[in-house]
Amino acid sequence: MLKNILRWILILLFSVKVKGLNNYKNAGDSVLIISNHRSLLDPLLLAVFLPDTISFAINTQALEHWWYKPFFNFYKLFPLNPTQTLSLRSLVQQLKKGAKTVIYPQGRITKTKTLIKIYDGAGLVADKSSAALLPVSIHYTKNGYLSSLTNILCLRWFPKITITILPHTKIKATPQLKGKSRRKYCAHFLNDIMTDMMFTGSHYQKTLFSALLEARTVYGGSHAIVEDIERQTLSYNSLITRSIAIGNALKNISQENENIGIFLPNSTKTLNIILGLQLYKRVPAMLNYSVGYKGMLSACKTAKIKTVLTSRRFIKLAKFDATATALESQVNLIYLEDFATSISAMDKIKALIQSHTINYWYKNQQSQANSPAVILFTSGSEGAPKGVVLSHANILANHKQLFSRVNFNSHDVILNYLPMFHSFGFSVGTLLPILNGMKTFFYPSPVRYSIIPEIAYEIDATIMFGTNTFLAAYAKQAHAFDFYNMRYVVAGAEKLHDSTRDLWTNKFGIRVLEGYGTTEASPVVSVNTPTDFKPYTVGRLMPSLQYKLQEIPGIENAGQLHLCGPNIMLGYLLADNPGALVPPESMFGKGWYDTGDIVHIDEEEFITIRGRSKRFAKVSGEMVSLAAIEELATQAWPNSLHAATNLYEENKGEQVILLTTEKHASEAQLKSSAEGVNSIYLPKKVFIVDSIPVLATGKTNYPEVAILAQEQLDNNQ
Repeated sequence: MLKNILRWILILLFSVKVKGLNNYKNAGDSVLIISNHRSLLDPLLLAVFLPDTISFAINTQALEHWWYKPFFNFYKLFPLNPTQTLSLRSLVQQLKKGAKTVIYPQGRITKTKTLIKIYDGAGLVADKSSAALLPVSIHYTKNGYLSSLTNILCLRWFPKITITILPHTKIKATPQLKGKSRRKYCAHFLNDIMTDMMFTGSHYQKTLFSALLEARTVYGGSHAIVEDIERQTLSYNSLITRSIAIGNALKNISQENENIGIFLPNSTKTLNIILGLQLYKRVPAMLNYSVGYKGMLSACKTAKIKTVLTSRRFIKLAKFDATATALESQVNLIYLEDFATSISAMDKIKALIQSHTINYWYKNQQSQANSPAVILFTSGSEGAPKGVVLSHANILANHKQLFSRVNFNSHDVILNYLPMFHSFGFSVGTLLPILNGMKTFFYPSPVRYSIIPEIAYEIDATIMFGTNTFLAAYAKQAHAFDFYNMRYVVAGAEKLHDSTRDLWTNKFGIRVLEGYGTTEASPVVSVNTPTDFKPYTVGRLMPSLQYKLQEIPGIENAGQLHLCGPNIMLGYLLADNPGALVPPESMFGKGWYDTGDIVHIDEEEFITIRGRSKRFAKVSGEMVSLAAIEELATQAWPNSLHAATNLYEENKGEQVILLTTEKHASEAQLKSSAEGVNSIYLPKKVFIVDSIPVLATGKTNYPEVAILAQEQLDNNQ
């Protein structure tokens, strides 16, 4: 009777919805229920909305609080001390008899938006009792005053609540695992279940603009969210109002679902344009201006872009006059300075009114979530760029995957110098912060090596993403205190060198976290985290991202990585069939994306990149990794840059050429430093060059490397 009364009260106050009750029924009699714990309301919700009379295993420290006292009268409580395994025995015995018990693996109410420390006691109990593990996710649309996120989020009375019961599972530790190894396996298994539960219980089937509106509700309209080098900070209210004003104007010169080219640097104005286009179902196509006007014209043709937005000031400062002239011959080039004059004072007032009434007129249809949100173009580091079409749900799913592994909060400040045409610059450096209450600071160029550390110090940046090349350059130029406030520095796009890792550790006391991503995966595939870290790997796969390895002849203990998951792109736009979307498909079926990367995945599912499939040379019948040769060169000459490529000669066959900026480099010196390495795995020739060609994103430009290597080879014959 009391349970029914409480159920109706909670439904009335919080609009509680329960999903997956069949999963509860299918779990059996002996069930260990594991749940996230963000609010004091959580135990009451589970007690009232889960069938049967369940018991609770509660941390002994938590039991001392007054709010747990009433539970003693209605439910059986098991006091647990996470430091003493003896306290788990009675719970194990109870489960063996057929009980259903709730346990919070985090041990306490979380003080972050993501998972905190996971105690392995719950995994040990499930293993010893052979009980089913039943994940239950409690999702609050807003955060109530009973949570402990007071200093992180704007709290609300009576937020809507959804309880999602996921399918049960069991710990399947092999008999060979004993003692600490078995305990570690169980803890690892439990952590994965909790991470997957966090992602599965999240809501990413919505548009980016609706996610922006939700963020305004959660963090408050006056919350400062974005700033650029003009040093004008925008709040959620001002960002949304300006985006609506620009969107209203852009709507008059474009068609629904039309691809609109963006030829602009990182700035708040660029962000306003992107959001304004998406508001009215136009698709921003981020043109990579580092590839030159020929590459940009090719991209416009591939994506059937008729209109490109740019700025006279940007064209002048970046010296893109020739590029602008070339583009004008193929597309309608619209300059923001001219366009701004069409937005009147009345238009701005209208946008202000729309901003505060948008919840009444903006419709977030679920079908829109799977429609194109942006077109990015591959870097062209190994050939012609392709258009990569990402949906709203692709991008938001990747954000939720990251949040299930990494602790971000609204006090974080991201320094984003990666251009928005770069997948990390667009999705992680721009959209991730503004959709999740973090402030992002736009800087237009990553190659101002002495300025960026100063900016990091000035804005108190806490998070930064970059390539090895950029991070090494910043560290050399920076003062030891410039990065004093950094919580996360993440490296990707190219291998993190030991010299860079050591420099950041020794000079700033910062552990650089290496990750791995592709534009086609929106973009994060894996990343090391403070709690899930293994040196010389690129971390573990994101939740709900499936993988398969394709065997490659001649390569042992590794394979070519194929991926399938909610963050995998809608498809490609290819130059030989402009405008036609080609969905991902690999040898493993539709929806699978072939990364082209050769990787090793260990027993804990940490990924080690061995190289690109295209970056292996076949020498005397053996597969030789060009990336491994570059690593040998880095070990020999750590303060220089290196790039290896393979060239084919009629009489000599395939041979490996190494380019290096080391002034005293030689084949003999490299062979001497690579003691024990067979000569077949060393370059045939070593050429000294002034610089290694790189793209604007910091990646090595391998097509240019091949051309330069061929020139060096021809000149030295």
